[in-house]
Amino acid sequence: MSNNKTSSNGSAKDLIENIQSNFEKQGYICNTHIATAIFLSQSLVKPILVEGPPGVGKTELAKATAEWMKKPLIRLQCYEGLDEAKALYEWKYGKQLLYTQVLKDKLNQIVSKSDSLESSIDNLNNFDDIFFSEKFLEPRPLLKAIESENGSVLLIDEIDKSDDEFEAFLLEILSDYQVSIPEIGTIKGNVKPIVFLTSNNTREIGDALKRRCLHLYIPFPDPFLEEKIISSRVPEIDKNLKVQLVNFVQGLRNLDLKKLPSVSETIDWARSLVLLNVKSLEPNLVRETLNILLKFQTDIDVSDPEIDNLIEQSKK
Repeated sequence: MSNNKTSSNGSAKDLIENIQSNFEKQGYICNTHIATAIFLSQSLVKPILVEGPPGVGKTELAKATAEWMKKPLIRLQCYEGLDEAKALYEWKYGKQLLYTQVLKDKLNQIVSKSDSLESSIDNLNNFDDIFFSEKFLEPRPLLKAIESENGSVLLIDEIDKSDDEFEAFLLEILSDYQVSIPEIGTIKGNVKPIVFLTSNNTREIGDALKRRCLHLYIPFPDPFLEEKIISSRVPEIDKNLKVQLVNFVQGLRNLDLKKLPSVSETIDWARSLVLLNVKSLEPNLVRETLNILLKFQTDIDVSDPEIDNLIEQSKK
């Protein structure tokens, strides 16, 4: 475990508390469940699949880990149609073309040294191999993470947006932390990357991929944890407003909405209310700023009749 900071002496409980403390210094507030998953992921050297609704801090968890461990964060954003060329490597075709132009001046010399057509072809083939060497390789996120000399944090973001074929392609990388390039061979790094995969559960992740990962589900936070998050991200907020705001958002999440307000949207709302010099929630103000929390007009329409009651409940 030389590539991480969980290998220091101490009990598991102490190390987990240390993870929480270090995350808090980075502005990422997490509970023991999350810190334990990180501890086990690092101790077992296994990728961690982080699932949960959008905006609960899945991506931020990888960023906080990179900052804490002082390793570069290498991010691969997944999307439908993502393939090996965009995720692993490409050939530097422009550089290969320039190299071809340089070789043109030497072709006559190469051929003239050969005493037969067969030997001329053999000599030219030797130059062909150079075109597919590492000097002409353009590494993409997966290869960059594997080749990182001092290790890295690899974030494979929104894996549920990729295709089944890309999932299958990841299996070798997540099992052996190596990649096979037909023209070169197998490339294996000296320090295994710390791997996070995130999913918003828009589709079911395959069993083969899940078996290679530890699983962590991050739900919406409870009021106590969400208050700590707001205090960390918006320290200038009035204490009374912070409690009301969190209670109001928690109440909104109990409504039948198309998209429930995320933690990131709660933070944005808190910052907006601070800018407006708000000290306490009022119905008109909430209605004027509700678009910061809710991203669909239908959700705003559903919430509107409940605003007065939610404000009242938030003050108790």
